[in-house]
Amino acid sequence: MSAAALRRALKESVSGLPREFWWLWINTLVNRLGNFVATFLVIYLTLGRGYSASYAGLVLALEGLGGVVASLGAGVMTDRLGRRPTLLIAQLSTALSTALLGFASGPVAIAVAAFMVGMSMNASRPAVQAMIADVVRPEDRVRAFSLNYWAINMGFALSAVAAGFVAEYSYLAGFLGEAALTLVCAALVYTKLPESRPERGGTRGDGRVASGEDERPEPAVGLGTVLRDGRFMGVAGLSFLIALLFMQGSVSLPVSMGRSGWSPADYGTVIAANGLLIVLLQIPLTRFIEHRDPRRLLAASALLAGYGFGLTAFAGSIAVYIVTVCIWTLAEMVNSPTQMGLVSRLSPVHGRGRYQGVYALSWSLAALVAPLMAGFVIDGFGTDWLWGSCAVLGTVAALGYWLLMRGLPAEVPDSGVTVVAASPGKPEEAIA
Repeated sequence: MSAAALRRALKESVSGLPREFWWLWINTLVNRLGNFVATFLVIYLTLGRGYSASYAGLVLALEGLGGVVASLGAGVMTDRLGRRPTLLIAQLSTALSTALLGFASGPVAIAVAAFMVGMSMNASRPAVQAMIADVVRPEDRVRAFSLNYWAINMGFALSAVAAGFVAEYSYLAGFLGEAALTLVCAALVYTKLPESRPERGGTRGDGRVASGEDERPEPAVGLGTVLRDGRFMGVAGLSFLIALLFMQGSVSLPVSMGRSGWSPADYGTVIAANGLLIVLLQIPLTRFIEHRDPRRLLAASALLAGYGFGLTAFAGSIAVYIVTVCIWTLAEMVNSPTQMGLVSRLSPVHGRGRYQGVYALSWSLAALVAPLMAGFVIDGFGTDWLWGSCAVLGTVAALGYWLLMRGLPAEVPDSGVTVVAASPGKPEEAIA
């Protein structure tokens, strides 16, 4: 591809998205620049503190339990209180709890702090995803979710290697650095992001008049509505299986490498390949998958994830570890924006927070189960059994996607939100 063609492709990939989305994108990027806890908590507990893999799994499970508690509650808050207040509360709480985790000493204090981190960190997920669905038109949502995912991993790629060396110098510095950057994110939300929640009267939360999908009458949406939605709950269940796989990159991989004699910096180098590959390839890959059949994309990504992790059993060098990371990273790059676009497609406008909360719950439950499962299997049977189980899970998830998504209704491309000025003056740029 020529330089001119590459520039044109980049411009087409980022054009046409509203200003609010880009402030949210910047918020995501800054947040992930301080991604220390998610990457190095297992190493901190096993190498820095000397705890067993089983205890580390228990702590990560408690962090996941905090996410379970937060996901549904934050989903309801996102619909009732609003996207912006929920995001502010979540990020301020994350900064405080992350700092407390860095100072915690003793197994009980660490476990309690980890639970608080999991609860506060996961509370932002429904608000972010609902806000993207609010401000971006339906036909652009896969692209928008992909760009947001790109920001997550660009920040991760920049921080992973540096954080590995920070961990060798001072784990506390890593915790405090993440807390400080999360406070910066809260400041960005407060100063730059307006409320985007659609109101039933035809206006958005920032006072602007909305038309299109927000004008259509909808029945009241409660958590019971979500739980009775069979297709959506099937998607959430498969999301749980996929999340179990992707959790192994931060749960089992560092333990496995540590037991094989590799250092935290080695793990940081290996896992940085995940973020780097996404930074380099997410935009061109998104152009390829954006309008393709989600059924095929999700089934293929599940197989890549399962067998990518499965091949880790044969890794004996940094280069081979990096190859396995690249395989399951490709699965991530396809699965994440496709699945988030599907969730938005299946969610009613005035129930987005609750639907996104249940979707986030699938990941939080995986964060609860994955460490317990991994710790039990690693301590009882060894890492090879764990990596073989990943291949089985990927196969099951692929078959599930293939069966569940038969007859998926076509998405209506012109059902987006058109926003005009609520008062006389210069019209706002339409977002549909």
